[in-house]
Amino acid sequence: MKIEAAGEHIKRRLLATDDSTLPRLVLHALIAAAVAFLVIDFRDLSIANATLPVFDPAAPDSVPVLPPALTDGEPENPPAEITTSAELLKQPMTFELQPGGILLARGAIEYGAAGRFQKEIEARGEYVKTVSLDSPGGAVGDALAMSKLIRERKIGTTVAKGALCASSCPIILSGGVSRSADDGAVIGVHQVFNGTKEKLSPERAMSDAQRTTADVTRHLDAMGIKPGLWIHAMETPPDRLYYLKPAEMKEFALVTTPEKVSAAAAKVK
Repeated sequence: MKIEAAGEHIKRRLLATDDSTLPRLVLHALIAAAVAFLVIDFRDLSIANATLPVFDPAAPDSVPVLPPALTDGEPENPPAEITTSAELLKQPMTFELQPGGILLARGAIEYGAAGRFQKEIEARGEYVKTVSLDSPGGAVGDALAMSKLIRERKIGTTVAKGALCASSCPIILSGGVSRSADDGAVIGVHQVFNGTKEKLSPERAMSDAQRTTADVTRHLDAMGIKPGLWIHAMETPPDRLYYLKPAEMKEFALVTTPEKVSAAAAKVK
């Protein structure tokens, strides 16, 4: 299809572009996505209203916490073992201050998680040096708010061995002035979707998805993340995950090298 060819062309340009031309090319990508949506039969947009990973504790068996990898064949296992139980990851996010100024943020990012996180930082902020993430994701708006607060407070982020950071969780990870992932950490991305039980019209679902995509793209760019990360997310259906390899985490600047930490901190306004 011509639309698919255009999408591949824009993808190649985004992956090869330098930071100075990124905003213009991202705009082109969003326009291309809008055109693609318009030619899809509205019946095919039913996935926006499907019961996907909303991480509702009242319905713990609705969707697996860890969707299979995106493949052309059989689903693949995650690249490393997740040591946290699925039942614990499905619960609303909790915050636990650990030795060394590490705040463990574990569980689903439910609606309102950002407000609880802000209260935690206000109460213990002077002690928190790093936020350690272990989450299957959840509400994108809350993830964005948490990421912005982390950057404002010049806090680092990390994903430990055996921990999961998937769906909207990498948005939080991106906020750290320093960002790391241990060997054996599992990080994955996929498309945004309607995580509420509200049944949206195809037009509303399309509008919300595009607006959210624009918000996330703008934020990741401000955090110094390369466009390839979000391209992989936009290409991956909500019921699958694109698992990031360690080399990709470095390539997309999702994890930072020491020399980039001061540059990231300098971008905080």
